[in-house]
Amino acid sequence: QVHLVESGGGLVQPGGSLRLSCAASGSVFSINIMAWYRQAPGKMRDLLARMHSSGMSTYASSVKGRFTISRDNDINTVYLQMDSLKPEDTAVYYCSEEQLGDTYWGQGTQVTVSS
Repeated sequence: QVHLVESGGGLVQPGGSLRLSCAASGSVFSINIMAWYRQAPGKMRDLLARMHSSGMSTYASSVKGRFTISRDNDINTVYLQMDSLKPEDTAVYYCSEEQLGDTYWGQGTQVTVSS
């Protein structure tokens, strides 16, 4: 079992930045994929970015160039640096961890972009 805890969400003005963190604990396998998703009210959960433990990453076109995923394998933590935030980025942000055929989810952190 893997437990994920997100942090770093909050209220930010348009054009601002936030950095989300997600710490994994428990039976974390050294080879895995960690990812960030978001879900706005009434919408599906969308994949934003994912990073393999090797360092390879991919991004959704909606956030490419504004969001940056990174990770520290020594402490099993993934980050999402979000810049140039827009009101449409308002959502609950979730991290996930995929390993050995299983996917684990955090509880989510709210990000609100508003003036």
